[in-house]
Amino acid sequence: MVDYDAFRAELTEFALTKCPEDIRRMVAEGYQKLTRREWSRWQALLHERGWAAPGWAREHGGTGWDLRQRFLFEEVMAAHDCPVQYHHGLGHIGPVIIAFGTPEQQARFLPGILQGTDWWCQGYSEPGAGSDLASLITSARREGDDYIVNGQKIWTSHAHEADLIYTLVRTSKEARKQDGISLLLIPLSSPGVTVRPIRTIEGWHHLNEVFFDEVRVPAANLIGEEGKGWRCAKFLLERERLPPASVPRLMRLWQRVAALLEHEARAAGESRALQVLWHRLLLAEAELKGAYHLLAHAIDDLMHERPLGAKPSALKLMNGELGQRIMGIALDAVGPEAVARLALADDPELPGHPQSLWVENYLFFRSRTLAGGTSEVQRNVIARELLGA
Repeated sequence: MVDYDAFRAELTEFALTKCPEDIRRMVAEGYQKLTRREWSRWQALLHERGWAAPGWAREHGGTGWDLRQRFLFEEVMAAHDCPVQYHHGLGHIGPVIIAFGTPEQQARFLPGILQGTDWWCQGYSEPGAGSDLASLITSARREGDDYIVNGQKIWTSHAHEADLIYTLVRTSKEARKQDGISLLLIPLSSPGVTVRPIRTIEGWHHLNEVFFDEVRVPAANLIGEEGKGWRCAKFLLERERLPPASVPRLMRLWQRVAALLEHEARAAGESRALQVLWHRLLLAEAELKGAYHLLAHAIDDLMHERPLGAKPSALKLMNGELGQRIMGIALDAVGPEAVARLALADDPELPGHPQSLWVENYLFFRSRTLAGGTSEVQRNVIARELLGA
């Protein structure tokens, strides 16, 4: 029987004493996109403690925690400004390799994920295949013991920092577009791979496009069966839409915006405009509490092996739109001067005035209703689940 109160105390002690102060400061000040440098340091500390993979079973190097422990871990780490773990290895391809990979593939790829020495990115979306992922056309033809890959992936987060990309490719053309898709693990150092940055409106470099020109990939890097990669993709996407960290991170963001409003009140005094912002923030708090309880119910469903229904999509929808509303309050609080300051910056890669960070984060949060499945897609999923359409 788990003593959850003692477990929370252990987590709190670790967060306060082991998470590097400079990383906590970066998180607290609103740098939403950390780099491999910070994430790797944090992962090494967690690995040393035996907490490298909260969502993995012990036999694969994980903690073996139950879902409530995982939620407490994310809640405590968020409350103390420790960074969320880098998800592409631990949350995405790692569990896929555990579920569908061979013992040899598990022995080869899982240790680097746990230790934070191998960095991954996701090769799913293409210029003509975003929400309709099954329309992808990046191809892989078999030649002896290798696949030869040609095509393009887009919106590839952190490809410029990654060592490997887990990539959906079309290995055959079947009647259904979901058929004939395979999952390959491709080293980004392979000849024929080109990574180009995509500059986004908030000024951070985190997205890229990746080109494959006659890239030779060992057939031993195929995960699961050839032509059955859609099964792996669905497995990954279902896990992606119920991340335990989502609501705790929003709760911490809400607290930061509340502190911003308090700062504005001390600096300029209470005003009618500030009272309106407080009202909007309190409404957001009510929605956030609803999302918290919905996530808690979903976790309880999973622990008791009950179907989740529309809850993952509802949470994805709520969190994306709620995050944008909270950031909208922050943007209105710092005012147009902060926007102008950011627009006049000579180098968008350099951190600007503290108020400009709110503008950058506001712009970054515009993607929250697109990435991982648009709000329109989530509404369709919810409608089908509730109405049977």
